[in-house]
Amino acid sequence: MKEIRTEDAVGHILCHDITQIIKDEKKGVLFKKGHVVKEDDIPLLLSVGKEHLFVWEKKEGILHENEAAEILYRICAGDSLKMHGTDIKEGKIEVVSEIDGVLKIRREALVAVNSLGEMMIASRHGDFPVKRGNKIAGTRIIPLLIEKEKMDAAKEAAGEYPVFDILPYHQKKVGIVTTGSEIRKGLIRDTFTPVLKEKLSEFPTEIIGQVMPGDDKALITEEVLSFADEGADLIICTGGMSVDPDDRTPGGIRDTGAEIITYGAPVLPGAMLLVAYLKRNGRQIPVLGLPGCVMYAKRTVFDLILPRIMADDKIKAEEINALGEGGLCLNCPVCTFPNCGFGK
Repeated sequence: MKEIRTEDAVGHILCHDITQIIKDEKKGVLFKKGHVVKEDDIPLLLSVGKEHLFVWEKKEGILHENEAAEILYRICAGDSLKMHGTDIKEGKIEVVSEIDGVLKIRREALVAVNSLGEMMIASRHGDFPVKRGNKIAGTRIIPLLIEKEKMDAAKEAAGEYPVFDILPYHQKKVGIVTTGSEIRKGLIRDTFTPVLKEKLSEFPTEIIGQVMPGDDKALITEEVLSFADEGADLIICTGGMSVDPDDRTPGGIRDTGAEIITYGAPVLPGAMLLVAYLKRNGRQIPVLGLPGCVMYAKRTVFDLILPRIMADDKIKAEEINALGEGGLCLNCPVCTFPNCGFGK
């Protein structure tokens, strides 16, 4: 720390807050500790009687927290147009989404940077939906100053690509296969499809048709393949996903030749989920078998996977298996984890 003339302070870092008092108008901090003095700041500093300032001595190889925050932001977002950084405040930059989509995180890179110490990147959960204007991450170093070589190590630990990406949603044509003989025969009213349409309406979708093959397994298979040939980008089968002998939906999907990613998920509500991908006419079409809980529960496993389907983010079995941690809280009345994607 050293004392210098205010006129000579451009580029130096303040060691203490500078207070401004204007009678009957204002009393508060004009510049905070850690502020890097700019040419335009000099008249303001002189106006509050600061002819001399105590500043950090600028040393080669030492970065101020604001400079380090810029580096961390670049590690997070690179040159992506899908997100932007806020103005630096107290050495912190927040990363804000520019689009609606699904947040993807290179988790190994995130852990690698946070493991270096003296710096941090905090984010929302990955694989969850974000909206334009949502804050997805915050960055800062812990001390006021940091060695340049540590920030170089952070860039190396993060690797070549940004830590974060946002996958945009794509327009999809949807075919609905409503199974169950009781619905086909008109014995009960179809209350599933209205719920399904409401959830799909949150995304760029067009429902191209609904069929009711009952519990005829061969007919279920035929209808799924028919929708694929009609150009459906997503096929959803509702009802009959339990392991009861007379529930034919899983077998009907399997007989299409689709790759079954999972039949079952460690999520409540929604354990009987089926996720498959059907290769047809050079395309890979997601086929979902939805459990009955989607019809009556506010949030289910369907709400976890639908955004990813809409963003063409192919779902893997190991990712479904990992949903077990947190898979019991989808309908908590008051979410205490505000970044879960469903909290208030």
